[in-house]
Amino acid sequence: MHDAIGIPACFSAGAAHQRPADHDPAGVIRSGQSLVMSVYSTKIAGRCRLITVTWCKNLLLHGLSVSVQGQEGEDDYRCKVELKPWYFWRKTGAKQLMVDGITVDVVWDLKAAKFNGETEPQSDYYVAFVCEEEVVLLVGDQKKDAYRRTGCRPSLIEPILVSRKEHLFGKRKYSTGIQFHEQGKGKFHEILIECNNNSTNSVTGSRADPELEIKIDGNQAIHVKHLQWKFRGNESVDVNKTKVEVYYDVHDWLFGTGPRYGMFIFKPIPSESAECSLSTTAQVLTHHQKSRGGLEDEDDDSAGGSSGFSLLVYAWKVE
Repeated sequence: MHDAIGIPACFSAGAAHQRPADHDPAGVIRSGQSLVMSVYSTKIAGRCRLITVTWCKNLLLHGLSVSVQGQEGEDDYRCKVELKPWYFWRKTGAKQLMVDGITVDVVWDLKAAKFNGETEPQSDYYVAFVCEEEVVLLVGDQKKDAYRRTGCRPSLIEPILVSRKEHLFGKRKYSTGIQFHEQGKGKFHEILIECNNNSTNSVTGSRADPELEIKIDGNQAIHVKHLQWKFRGNESVDVNKTKVEVYYDVHDWLFGTGPRYGMFIFKPIPSESAECSLSTTAQVLTHHQKSRGGLEDEDDDSAGGSSGFSLLVYAWKVE
């Protein structure tokens, strides 16, 4: 069921029943990897399933891991690839996964992929998932090459981006970007997260109260003062006429020891469901408080289609 090719450290599973490292924030910081995980919903073998595409990066290599949800979400079928600079032959290939008795082909071409210093490729690549002569999911911009190589048609059901999870590292500032509108078809928005918790008042010389600032496209979206009393909360902001619910939890930044992260959720809310946005975010907050390890059930919630797309950011503080 599990087919591994040169597994990077951040994808090492350890014991047979151990939780994969790409689901474990603590495992990420221990392995020193940056990581980006995207979860898509599409139809495979007659039912809607989640496909997870995970990229990781360290100083020596990039890694790609893909998984397809099994029956009733009980297990995942995985394929993992290590991309060291000197292993050119591994940058293009194909693998087969048997998902509940149905063959799913994973086909990739990364030999010309441009990473531009990022964890995941920015252009000139594709990763395709093929089932029953249909491309059920295609990631990357080389779509014509993917269809030509697989010889299969696009699926009639367009896959949906359910969630995206990123692990960022920094001392005070963290930046990322996302497309909120129409599942990634709209404008690309830049997000900057900044926390000032070690600054000194220039007049009194005493330590200033910590503050949190979140900017979207260079404009201040959220500014939280006295963060030591307001380390967990949520606010609604407007981004190009799209309402986005922003949830934050920076308790560990302020009161934790050793490697620690602040967690942020950015969730676009359709106008017709704006009234229930607060309760939805409250559910996420409650779940996160119960399981600080990383929102284990988030993919299951997304599979139901009730929560829509979410961007989750783990901002690791590096001293």
